[in-house]
Amino acid sequence: MASTTHAEWIKFRTVRSTVMGYAVTILLTLGIGALITTAIRGHWRTMDPLRRLTFDPVSTSLGGTLFAQFAVGVIGVLFITSEYSSGSIRTTFAATPRRIQVVLAKLAVLISVTTVVAEVVVFAAFLLGQRIYEGVVPTASLASGAVLRSVILGGVYLTLLATLGFGLGLILRQQSAAISVFTSLLLIVPIIVFVLPQSWQDSVSRYEPSSLGHAMMSTSAPLNMFGPWTATLLLLGYVAVVLAAGASLLVRRDA
Repeated sequence: MASTTHAEWIKFRTVRSTVMGYAVTILLTLGIGALITTAIRGHWRTMDPLRRLTFDPVSTSLGGTLFAQFAVGVIGVLFITSEYSSGSIRTTFAATPRRIQVVLAKLAVLISVTTVVAEVVVFAAFLLGQRIYEGVVPTASLASGAVLRSVILGGVYLTLLATLGFGLGLILRQQSAAISVFTSLLLIVPIIVFVLPQSWQDSVSRYEPSSLGHAMMSTSAPLNMFGPWTATLLLLGYVAVVLAAGASLLVRRDA
């Protein structure tokens, strides 16, 4: 297992798309977060009193993750589908006939690296956002347990989405198909739900991955949404189901 993981680590760090993917993740999380917090600071004094009362300085400073989620998903997809597109997956399975071992090694590398990058960048985005808010907009402190939990779960959210992308890649084995399905889950499905009757929207929208992410990064449960830990468990359940389906298909199909 150690040698297989080392081999997957070499593949992961030497592919240009991985470096570019993480660079885009960092730029989007910090850049979009800074733009959102700067805009809020500029309009704070004219903002509706009700919005001020329910304002969350944590989730707004982490708003860039809602764009970075697409980058980490693509990283997860490419980590498995790039070998299928090049045909090198046959060499991988020839060297390691136990296919589940290959999957576990890839997951170990993907989850470890993404967790480190995601946690560092969300903490940086949070601190940058609070610095921008300082003196004008109410700020939050990591000394608060709810705030610390929300920031940590922001990194967990990105890691889970990278893993979800990997699972979709296992199932579909084609880059374009897996990326399309991943993007649809985060972008197209919410649009479809938006045109449903209001009663249906309230019931269905809370289960969307992006809504679960919003709940995870909020200091208190948003209206009509799950609490942060329930949202985390639900998203983890989605990922587990997709990975289980992908692993089952992997051992049954030809390379």
